[in-house]
Amino acid sequence: MSIKLINIGFGNIVSANRIISIVSPESAPIKRIIQDARDRGMLIDATYGRRTRAVVIMDSDHIILSAVQPETVAHRLSNKEELTDEG
Repeated sequence: MSIKLINIGFGNIVSANRIISIVSPESAPIKRIIQDARDRGMLIDATYGRRTRAVVIMDSDHIILSAVQPETVAHRLSNKEELTDEG
């Protein structure tokens, strides 16, 4: 199994194989997930002080905040899969 990496903005890269979901941060349940991760020390803020636009939920129970739109991250993920399937 090869390691696939995905750019989540501002030079921050995560393992694409470990992503469970990429969601928008506006709903109350997602805000609770973010606060719970912050309390447990499992929150990674990769926004560089900008507005959070995507929340990346990892299989390791880490929650990553990104300033890039969820659609953009998902598009990068799907492009990465297409490139590895062809190559």
